[in-house]
Amino acid sequence: ALACDGPLAGKRIGLDGLQYSTTDALVRVAPLGQPTTALRLTPSASTAIIAAPDAGPQFSNVAGAYTVLGIEHILFGFDHLLFVLAMVLLLRGGWAVVKAITAFTIAHTITLIGSTLGLLSLPQRPVEAVIALSILFLAVEIVKSDPAHPRLSERFPWIVAFAFGLLHGFGFAGALAEIGLPEGDRPLALLTFNLGVEIGQLMIVAAALAVLYGIKRIAEPVHRLTPRFAAYAIGITASYWFVERVV
Repeated sequence: ALACDGPLAGKRIGLDGLQYSTTDALVRVAPLGQPTTALRLTPSASTAIIAAPDAGPQFSNVAGAYTVLGIEHILFGFDHLLFVLAMVLLLRGGWAVVKAITAFTIAHTITLIGSTLGLLSLPQRPVEAVIALSILFLAVEIVKSDPAHPRLSERFPWIVAFAFGLLHGFGFAGALAEIGLPEGDRPLALLTFNLGVEIGQLMIVAAALAVLYGIKRIAEPVHRLTPRFAAYAIGITASYWFVERVV
């Protein structure tokens, strides 16, 4: 709490030393008797200007900040990114990918909301280890894929995606717990963070399908081998993560 001689609008606020870190900070400025303003500080922008109370509705500040955080978490949270990528490589596009990604979305939304609101709880370290195993499982399924003998993940991909999505939701909840939720705007922050995750997820799916389509147009033999080579890379990475998280 600070005593200020004048209005805060137009003033600059920041955190000393943030520019030398690798983390972000969420700042909520709550002047007495005026709407709260939410600001996001990053190492590259460690200060920000406090907007005037009438510069726009408060919900847009919180919604914008948490939507961006959700997008960044899926794009730079490489375990979740590899899971979605592996699902695309296994199913090779079409309605199967749509159904699987939809099931994954519904499942991680359930556990994300339940865990964030304190209704569900699991220890974070085992969850992170099993998330690595889920990625490894999909990598093995890709390598062993045989059109003549579809495997479980190919016959019922939405069931597999839903089951693992429940675990990934706990992972999202752990990340959100580290970020924190603003008091008074928890539902909005939770909703827009999840929306950001979905936007990032769709970006991954679209990019992966575009790359596969491009490879198929340029070199068909390479296109047939791409999922297998990618699966080995994903599986090796997931195996390393599993050992690291267990040890």
